[in-house]
Amino acid sequence: MNPEKLLPWHAMAARVIPRHKALKAFGTMIFIAVFFGAYFYLLKNPASTPHVMPLIWLDKLVPFQPHAFTIYVSLWFYVSLPPILLSTRHELYQYGTAIALTCLTGLVVFYFWPTAVPSPDINWSLYPGMEFLKNVDASGNACPSLHVATALFSGMWLHHLLRRIGSPIWLLGINAVWCAGIIYATLATRQHVAIDVAAGVLLGGLAAILSLRIARRTIYPAILPFPLQSH
Repeated sequence: MNPEKLLPWHAMAARVIPRHKALKAFGTMIFIAVFFGAYFYLLKNPASTPHVMPLIWLDKLVPFQPHAFTIYVSLWFYVSLPPILLSTRHELYQYGTAIALTCLTGLVVFYFWPTAVPSPDINWSLYPGMEFLKNVDASGNACPSLHVATALFSGMWLHHLLRRIGSPIWLLGINAVWCAGIIYATLATRQHVAIDVAAGVLLGGLAAILSLRIARRTIYPAILPFPLQSH
């Protein structure tokens, strides 16, 4: 029997997390920087007049909640978690390719079909954090919501990787609640409307399903054992 199978989940995590630290740290930072460069370029230079997304019944059910700002911006920490639990360079490259194609798909849609969210009747000066967010991330690049797509993509991969190291059910639950909270926050902060969120769920969910299917077939099974050697 492989003795690694007998290790508790936190010991397995402690083995995986330090592997390829530089690639994980700098790779994530470079990826986010490149993404934001392209995102803000399209935001400020739309190819045509952005189409304002319509509101539906679901938008009316979710009230504006300025305190959701914190969970909304936590995405940028959340998306860094799946790479931390990857073991080999091959895994990291495959994951990076998958998330890059997901984001690129959204950016291509933004270029050919610029969209924006309707302006809500809210005095943003009463909410400094939200006012800063609105000034930095304007109402464009709305559909599909890449905030939602990357949150769901990361959440599904993180669920898979946590299961792979034998994580307890409570940790899987925290991941699910966190992911759902980020998605909910996109509506509660009025950064997106429900149609944007639905399109983001579709994009991120399909990308995660396809990439995980390829990963399970070409690299490792869904549950232990998994490769710990460096290559």
